[in-house]
Amino acid sequence: MLFADKLNQLADGLADNGYAVVDHFLLPDEVTTILQLDEFQNGLLQFKKAGIGHQQEKQINEGIRGDYIQWVDRTTAKPALQVYLEKLNVLIGFVNQTLYLSLKDYEVHLTQYPPGTFYKRHLDQFKKDDHRKLSAICYLNTNWKQEEGGQLRLYLENETKDVLPEAGRLVCFRSDLLEHEVLPASRPRLSLTGWLLDQHADLRHL
Repeated sequence: MLFADKLNQLADGLADNGYAVVDHFLLPDEVTTILQLDEFQNGLLQFKKAGIGHQQEKQINEGIRGDYIQWVDRTTAKPALQVYLEKLNVLIGFVNQTLYLSLKDYEVHLTQYPPGTFYKRHLDQFKKDDHRKLSAICYLNTNWKQEEGGQLRLYLENETKDVLPEAGRLVCFRSDLLEHEVLPASRPRLSLTGWLLDQHADLRHL
C-alpha cells in the first residue's frame, strides 16, 4: 500500500469512527533501525517512570500505569527517529487538509512496558489542557503473538476493540473522546507514543 493510501485510510477511520488502525505505517526496515538505537538496546537505563497528570500535578502510581518513557527532542533525534517524525509531519498536513483539525505540532516519547505492566482505562486529554487532539501510537514489537497480550483496548460507544501491538502498526484516535487502556503483556512492549496538538509543543518537559 502506498503511503498516500495509508493516509487516506487513517483520515477515513478518524472521520467515520474516531479512530484508525494503519498497518506498516513504519516499514519493517524502519522498525529494525529504530530498535537498534542505544535507548532501546540499553533496556530501561535511559528511561524514566511515567507519571499521571499534567506538569505540577504529575504523580507516579504503578497501580494505574507501569510504563517507562523517554521524550524525543526533535532537534537531536537520531536519523532513525527522524524518519518517523517526518511521517508525523506529513500526517498532520494531510488531516488538516482533509478533516480541518488545525493541528500545529506534535510531541512524542519512546515507551517501554515491562512484562506484566499495564495502563488502566483513561483519556489522553488533560482536564486543564485540551490541546491534545489526536493520539498516535506506533508499535515496534516484531513477531508479536496474540497469546502474548499487550493489546490496546479502545472503549467505543457500544463495544470495545482490542488492537495487538504489532511492529509498524499505527493507531490514531481522538484524544478527547476515546477512553482506552493497555493490557499486560508477557514480554516487553515497545512503541512510539505521541499526540498531535492544536498549539506548538511545550518542550520544557523533554
